[in-house]
Amino acid sequence: MAKLDQTRAPIYEALSRFQRERVVPFDVPGHKRGKGNPDLTAFLGQKAMSVDVNSMKPLDNLCHPVSVIRDAEELAADAFGAHHAFFMVGGTTSAVQSMILSCCKRGDKIILPRNVHRSAINALILCGAHPVYVNPETDQRLGISLGMSMAVLEDTIRQHPDAKAVFVNNPTYYGICSNLQAIVDLAHAHGMMALVDEAHGTHFYFYDDMPLSAMAAGADMASVSMHKSGGSLTQSSFLLTGPRVNADYVRQVINLTQTTSGSYLLMSSLDISRRNLAIHGEEIFQKVRELARYARAEINAIGDYYAFCRELINGDSVFDFDTTKLSIHTLDVGLAGIEVYDILRDEYDIQTEFGDLGNLLAYISVGDRRQDIERLVSALAEIRRRYKKGKAGMLTQEYIPPLVVDTPQNAFYAEKESLPLEETVGRVCTEFVMCYPPGIPILAPGEEVTPQILDYIRYAIEKGCSLTGPEDLNIQRLNVEKGV
Repeated sequence: MAKLDQTRAPIYEALSRFQRERVVPFDVPGHKRGKGNPDLTAFLGQKAMSVDVNSMKPLDNLCHPVSVIRDAEELAADAFGAHHAFFMVGGTTSAVQSMILSCCKRGDKIILPRNVHRSAINALILCGAHPVYVNPETDQRLGISLGMSMAVLEDTIRQHPDAKAVFVNNPTYYGICSNLQAIVDLAHAHGMMALVDEAHGTHFYFYDDMPLSAMAAGADMASVSMHKSGGSLTQSSFLLTGPRVNADYVRQVINLTQTTSGSYLLMSSLDISRRNLAIHGEEIFQKVRELARYARAEINAIGDYYAFCRELINGDSVFDFDTTKLSIHTLDVGLAGIEVYDILRDEYDIQTEFGDLGNLLAYISVGDRRQDIERLVSALAEIRRRYKKGKAGMLTQEYIPPLVVDTPQNAFYAEKESLPLEETVGRVCTEFVMCYPPGIPILAPGEEVTPQILDYIRYAIEKGCSLTGPEDLNIQRLNVEKGV
């Protein structure tokens, strides 16, 4: 099949034509191309407000595309090597949930690592599927969870041959990649779908010297956060599907939860960003990789910090590594990652992606410059000089294997009671507790509260992690199943 013309951007082109037509609006949105809300127009700009429009014949309809959105989807599928691509305006959360809801119904099993984003467990609450968790291996020095071990996955599939799908994170937030090809092949050999949360892997499709992408591995579906390394607006993503998937059914599933008023600002940003990567992706991500390489070398030369990379590869749970990632272990400085994160922001005006108990992630993209990297390196060196201390008493493990007692759906909808944290040990949690970002639950509905988990939560609060999930925004109480 001939490649499509990737210089096209059908949604952007249609919006540009629309702007020239001077159509008088008697439809929504009510700001009427910005005239009704001058403060917002002054803040966002007249051009943006003029294309914040409703679905209409010349601009197509996201729920049932037949013209420009359909053409843009075809171009995206072509660029990513997918059978079909869906424009997602609810972020990758919506894409992840649509993948799972397309494969699983109430009572079905799905095999997945426990260190998934909360969006995957949210999908299980919605559809009633039963999770079969594969606990990831942990790097003892870094305290981070790794990828899927093939031996553990094979054993899990033998024990649960009736599972409908295997779900995998690739890469993780830290840049860890599993043996994706082997996982996809194993899932297919046992009649299971292969689903990939590829939120942090947009660039795998546009630069040759990168870990294997989900579509290249033959995965059935992949969720791609185009707004992360792809450069589109926040909340815009793609859901990619392979040839084994009924794309028409997937669209029905997407339409169960995705808005019927798709934002043309988000859709056009996907369209334009896809075009940019299709044309310039190779040079863009070569630059990003070189910036990350330079940053790692400079940071490792400071001392005590450890910006890790491909040396972690072990052929299994770390099958490959995303070399654009700048993940930095901070404990040898005597500081939690979240503490370095806070110091960088509060004292150096440097905003990193996130800090957790032992690591810091600085997200590098095409928008960065060498002088930005040098400013970060200089700040880290000064923080080490000013704040370095012993690391006695610091927690080292980012991941605590859960005790799963009930399904997420049963627990979430169970009769519940609110108890002080210290009274919840041994009880079944009915809500989430997580540091955000990265949004991987410390506790999820259906899991038993243990002393180790409570110690982790208290420590995270003490260190300044942004904990989210519970009804109690102060994280002093938890909802648990009543009388269990």
